[in-house]
Amino acid sequence: MIGIRIKEERERLGHTQPVFAEFASAKKRTLIDWEKGVSSPTAVQLSALSEIGVDVMYVLTGQRIPLPGELLLKPDEAALLDNYRHSPDAQKDLLKATSAAFAQQNNASKSA
Repeated sequence: MIGIRIKEERERLGHTQPVFAEFASAKKRTLIDWEKGVSSPTAVQLSALSEIGVDVMYVLTGQRIPLPGELLLKPDEAALLDNYRHSPDAQKDLLKATSAAFAQQNNASKSA
């Protein structure tokens, strides 16, 4: 399972096998063995990979570490944030304007 998660993290970050292996001070063949589950990276190698954004907790346990602030998000709030993050820039601007208008309307009705 660790090998599958290492590959997922490499692909999530958009790195080729040679580049990803280099970040861990390993050879491409070593990374291939990790991804196949033949062997596993050392703590030092995992630490190096964490420097480029690898979620080491996910690699080791299958549990993702939430980003700062996401611990307090309800599922519907997390879904909204995820939708925003995956929207094109023009739609992000529209979403920001729409949510600001709704918030303004809500504040106005509370103070009336």
